[in-house]
Amino acid sequence: MSSIAFKPFHGLRRSSAVPTPTSTTTTLYKPAVKFHVSAAKTSPKLSNRNLRVAIIGGGPAGGSATETLAKAGIETFLIERKLDNCKPCGGAIPLCMVGEFDLPLDIIDRRVTKMKMISPSNIAVDIGQTLKPHEYIGMVRREVLDAYLRDRAKENGANVINGLFLKMDMPKHWDEPYVLHYTEYDGKKGAMGAKATLEVDAVIGADGANSRVAKAINAGDYDYAIAFQERIKIPDDKMVYYENLAEMYVGDDVSPDFYGWVFPKCDHVAVGTGTVTHKNDIKKFQLATRNRAKDKILGGKIIRVEAHPIPEHPRPRRLSGRVALVGDAAGYVTKCSGEGIYFAAKSGRMCAEAIVEGSQNGKKMVDEGDLRKYLEKWDKKYWPTYKVLDVLQKVFYRSNPAREAFVEMCADEYVQKMTFDSYLYKTVAPGNPLEDLKLAVNTIGSLVRANALRKEMEKLNV
Repeated sequence: MSSIAFKPFHGLRRSSAVPTPTSTTTTLYKPAVKFHVSAAKTSPKLSNRNLRVAIIGGGPAGGSATETLAKAGIETFLIERKLDNCKPCGGAIPLCMVGEFDLPLDIIDRRVTKMKMISPSNIAVDIGQTLKPHEYIGMVRREVLDAYLRDRAKENGANVINGLFLKMDMPKHWDEPYVLHYTEYDGKKGAMGAKATLEVDAVIGADGANSRVAKAINAGDYDYAIAFQERIKIPDDKMVYYENLAEMYVGDDVSPDFYGWVFPKCDHVAVGTGTVTHKNDIKKFQLATRNRAKDKILGGKIIRVEAHPIPEHPRPRRLSGRVALVGDAAGYVTKCSGEGIYFAAKSGRMCAEAIVEGSQNGKKMVDEGDLRKYLEKWDKKYWPTYKVLDVLQKVFYRSNPAREAFVEMCADEYVQKMTFDSYLYKTVAPGNPLEDLKLAVNTIGSLVRANALRKEMEKLNV
């Protein structure tokens, strides 16, 4: 398939070149918290140079880590093979990410304020009634977001290398460097590139689910899903329907353990699905997703097809020596929702902050203890979120009757408020005890009805 060059879209965006006027949204976010810089007393001071750190992978995790390190004066190298990479990704980002990572509004294709959750029997529930006027879910194209973060890191002094990471030689002594081997593609060596090496003091693996950095440190395997997505250019009159609306389809037909989606982009929609348990049937599930949405995408033309592995849980090991994993390489994708962009960017920044703090802005060597502080903060802050969503997926995605119960539960206004508040701001929204009790009763009732329906369906199938 030939590559498609997407034109800039300006219908819903303000240009980043124009100062953003003061509005209610500017008061939603606190300025980035400045972290305290302190190196361990035993860390040796570097002579005549700054700390050298390599980041492998140029997605949200790698771009955020690279920018943080470069800003702190650390000698930073980002190695990315595909600088125009279009990862198959729904592209949804929470509102808090826009302010927390200082993203310009012109890289956000759509501001979704309405969602439809569609059950196996095609019962649709409208979601979004609790959103405030300024609240929305941002929809981005990964090739746009990733390039923006990398370019910003480069502007802050990072060295961005178009190269394919191959392997690394481990140090035999605590103060020896890691030697990275990679193929560099600089446009001068031809299509085959040229073999090169790089010596660094620490490495951040942000190279996705098939991470070579993870293999190098024996980080262990994990279950992964296959995400399959088609970008479909639909007629303008049909695109109006998706102007600020996204759809999620659940059912055995679209995925036995996940969901199908139709998410709006700048001038097209992304239609996709994913599965862990039935990877060989992914194209069948994709066809079913398209069929469920066929009346709304009728006349559309597929302009790009994408597929990629998505991790289902954190790796057994995420740190070894002065090498740490972040983003998909570490396994930071939530179950149930499949969210990964924010957590990738956040983990990259947190890991980089730990290196900056431990090295005293690049003046001292770091060790595993410095990088472990990142894991401790990460697990404390986000581990409960991953466990809750894991439970929700096991309870509600196990059968079509359970999915019907899930969609029924999503119609509840209190459920929508709690869900959106937690998603948009990445904080645990405080609940109302009475409403929590009602929710528990309603959830049990939905599951009981779902179980009864499942038994009746089993009788009919006998």
